[in-house]
Amino acid sequence: MANTFTQLHIQVVFAVKYREAAISRHWNEELHQYITAVVQNLGHKMLRIYAMPDHLHLFFGFQPNQSLSDLIRVVKSDSSKWINQQNFTRRLFRWQEGYAAFSYSRSQVAAVAAYVQNQEEHHKKFDFDTEYRSLLDEFEIPYDPKYLFKPLE
Repeated sequence: MANTFTQLHIQVVFAVKYREAAISRHWNEELHQYITAVVQNLGHKMLRIYAMPDHLHLFFGFQPNQSLSDLIRVVKSDSSKWINQQNFTRRLFRWQEGYAAFSYSRSQVAAVAAYVQNQEEHHKKFDFDTEYRSLLDEFEIPYDPKYLFKPLE
């Protein structure tokens, strides 16, 4: 896109289906590398990624050559297919429907990257549900709690 100049920093958070603790420390670094490759092959710049057992944070420089929803659809579908092909989990691995996305200014990049990188420490203080709701509240995103996460079938 000639003559198009952007600087968009996006954090996306999404959960494993039913918030199951399915992402193992034994293979989460491989997952980081795989998803980073997907994001970067689509023309975006991964700034930080961190997978907890039940959810994932992506922080990236976003290029407007693709919609955010399409990018996340590709990330989730490609990564879940890859996880299943690798036989990393005993059951079929799936991501929860939906995601939360937040935009940040250039001055916030270092702080957000540190926040994503320090997820282990962060979650010693409070769980994912509390974190997710606090992000939605901080960005003043209205939500109905009954639609945040799909209950166990």
